[in-house]
Amino acid sequence: MNGLLSIWTWIEIGLVALTGFFVQLALAIVTWPFDRLRYVTGRCFRLVGVTAAKLTPFWRFGVHGRVPERVTGNVVCVSNHESNADPFLISHLPWEMKWLGKASLFKIPVVGWMMWMAGDIPVHRGDRDSATGAMARCKEWLRKGMPVMIFPEGTRSKTDELLPFKDGAFRLAIEAQADLLPLAVSGTRKALPKHSWRFATSRGLVTVGTRISTKGMTLADVEKLKEMAREQILALRAGLMPLTGGGAQASGPDAASAA
Repeated sequence: MNGLLSIWTWIEIGLVALTGFFVQLALAIVTWPFDRLRYVTGRCFRLVGVTAAKLTPFWRFGVHGRVPERVTGNVVCVSNHESNADPFLISHLPWEMKWLGKASLFKIPVVGWMMWMAGDIPVHRGDRDSATGAMARCKEWLRKGMPVMIFPEGTRSKTDELLPFKDGAFRLAIEAQADLLPLAVSGTRKALPKHSWRFATSRGLVTVGTRISTKGMTLADVEKLKEMAREQILALRAGLMPLTGGGAQASGPDAASAA
């Protein structure tokens, strides 16, 4: 039964993506002459992800706690990475940001085209020139007042342990003198397990931490900034885990505030 439902879910996601692509394409034609931030096509792409998640019979995704209605300006957002379902979950946040993603994703028909129209940034893993170019594009978005989103682990963790954070996001924040905004996700690991095409029932939540200023920091502070972000993400995730089945059952007003 899980196999059949998983096949149906992939078909549903594909149909939602295809429909969303034509909507996004129409919006691009109308808005690109004056939308230098690609805000409209970016938000369209994120909302396509939200729609696909809401129609997926396995998933109950939402935002936990109070989150900013808008995040603008010079901000680098970072999050832990549990699953390929994470972008569907994080897209529930109510602001636009440009995502750094594997270049291979941009080659996927429809989805890759949508990422390009949204203004997301491709990078080839292990390619120094590609990484340098991707960071330059991130800086361009930051200069325009558009936040960027990066998974500092670089790939999905196979366990509940966070992988070591790579330097890129933190060097970017310091070089751009941008604020760092930690996010945390929980519950998506079982939503779409790594190296599996089968979906599983999941309660996924995303929450937002406190902005960390990099004003006055230099590249000598990269490790310090990484540790500050890691501590926040671990604490945020610990608060989510009881609500997503990753820890003891939560009770009281905190549990009630989960979306």
